[in-house]
Amino acid sequence: MVDLRRRNLLSGLVAATGAGIASRAVARRAAMEGRPQPIPPSGDSPARAAAAGSTSGLADIAPFRTPYKLERRILTRSGVPGSFDRLSVDCPFVFEHAGRHYMTFVGFDGIGYQTGLAESDDLEHWRRAGLILRRDPKNPFTRYNIALMSILHEDGLHSKGSLIKVGGRYLGAWHAYPRPGYEQGPAVIGLAWTDDLHHWELTEPILRPDPAFAWEAGGLYKPYLIKQGDLYYIFYNAKTDSKRDWYEQIGIATSRDLKTWTRHAGNPVIHHGGPSAWDARFASDPCVVRYGDWWGVYYYGLASHGHARDLLALGRDPYHLTKVPEIMLNVGPKGSIDDDYAHKPSIIYANDALYQFYCCVSGKWPHDDRAISVARSKPWT
Repeated sequence: MVDLRRRNLLSGLVAATGAGIASRAVARRAAMEGRPQPIPPSGDSPARAAAAGSTSGLADIAPFRTPYKLERRILTRSGVPGSFDRLSVDCPFVFEHAGRHYMTFVGFDGIGYQTGLAESDDLEHWRRAGLILRRDPKNPFTRYNIALMSILHEDGLHSKGSLIKVGGRYLGAWHAYPRPGYEQGPAVIGLAWTDDLHHWELTEPILRPDPAFAWEAGGLYKPYLIKQGDLYYIFYNAKTDSKRDWYEQIGIATSRDLKTWTRHAGNPVIHHGGPSAWDARFASDPCVVRYGDWWGVYYYGLASHGHARDLLALGRDPYHLTKVPEIMLNVGPKGSIDDDYAHKPSIIYANDALYQFYCCVSGKWPHDDRAISVARSKPWT
């Protein structure tokens, strides 16, 4: 997804939200100190969450909401022996290209992540279009894992999400874990280039975990690529260096030439919250949109009790963001497809509606069912 520099946003988006939210005095003090606003306790109540975000300095956060879930999985594990997505699918990234909608996703086969492509005519029904990034046994970074997480595209909240070319080609961002297994070892971030979405050329890593910064010393996660003017941004989440009970937060790196990247001095820009917050442990997997002169960062929060939900932070610039005191996508009731996690957002606008694709998880690791589903801003017919 945080910060509080702007009083008008604080007074509307935070102070006016009602009981359970920090007072104006606390908010102003945090703003002056450049600290993020902690998310209030959720109480696991969708009604409370909806009430909390009913007013804001943005006038209304309704344009960001996607309350209507499809309530079914749209992409599931293949179960096919030897397939890259035999055990699970994860991390959707949805975009428009040449009049059709596509989704990159990662599949897990028990060894590590690889990246697939799916396509759709209606955003509800999806068909696999192939494995587009494979592990490379000769590469020390991608010998077990390679996950394409975003491709440079239109980032307006109400844009089609069409791809944008750089020097005549399409540009993506990936991360990879150095060891076999599920997210094992300190991951790195790199770039990838393509002409056709199916054949990609990888760069060397552009960001590696820096032990000088405790918040990212344990490894780097999802890179989300944005361009504004002549400046490229990579939003990414990272983990502390702990074998158990680590924390994840979100930072930014920038570049003008795609070769030299500079971390923001104020990283992380979205901190994990306090013990009872929705993002007490993780503030992860950024998905960045623009709405007028606002920056919006959808992200997921992992609470202390173990549920993961999609959340939102807003700001007038990418470095000063305020957490919206509302769950943007909540877990479902027991027995539903997302009764454990509703997380890892991907946003696109189509059919006069805002769509939020996400990873839905039911059951507990290692016997969980991890798949992809979608919610949108208007009811399904």
